[in-house]
Amino acid sequence: MLVPLYEAVYDRVDVGPHTRLLGLGCGSGLALLIAAARGAQVCGVDADHERLDLARERLTPDSSREVPGDTARATVLACGGPERAAAPDGSAFNLVTAFHPVGCVSSVEGLTASLATAAGLAERGSPVVLGGWGPVERCATASVLRVAQRLADPLRTAGGWRPSGRDDLEDLADRTGLRPDGSGRVACPFGYGSLPSAVRGLLSTGLFDAALEVTEQAQVEKELSEALHPHQRPDGTVWMANVFRYLIART
Repeated sequence: MLVPLYEAVYDRVDVGPHTRLLGLGCGSGLALLIAAARGAQVCGVDADHERLDLARERLTPDSSREVPGDTARATVLACGGPERAAAPDGSAFNLVTAFHPVGCVSSVEGLTASLATAAGLAERGSPVVLGGWGPVERCATASVLRVAQRLADPLRTAGGWRPSGRDDLEDLADRTGLRPDGSGRVACPFGYGSLPSAVRGLLSTGLFDAALEVTEQAQVEKELSEALHPHQRPDGTVWMANVFRYLIART
């Protein structure tokens, strides 16, 4: 669903064979795969073992790729913090991405620490890209994600989703000591072939995990289906228009 965001950012920062990218919260590696297809050397870290296994399936076959005119480094996909992706020879990254939307993370403090560590692994002046939801009124999925927020209320401090603030990305950059250097908005519609597919897809994001800890799955699925119903088209597909925002900061 966030491919338009990845592509817009990569166009703007000119990702190519000269790029050495570190992806924070890389998940199943789609954003890294798109960058690798442009010739970039990519590394990623995430806390989810299963999603990292998917990323390895996508990226490991290309991990020994040689890049003309540059120092080749193997693709590293590690579970944990950005320090796990540090090169033994001390070579630095020149692009850091944190596409996982601010407001969908378990701890802003944890993300701040990860960004600070990642910035220390990058060349001075390198871009650090932060991703986030756009204005709530321009994100149809927000009304659906409020189900997760409401059902998980007793555990709200444990994570999940919350509406984005206007200056969330700038505040995060400031906390990390990064210098803002431009931003943009990208349309990222969420589309599914059917209502059950939409339910499965949204549950797979992890945004409903806190709700599932305190509410039976059948109840979560029922309320999620009800919230999705207004977005279902006559042909059965589900379509939600959204706008995502990104901020480019510099180390």
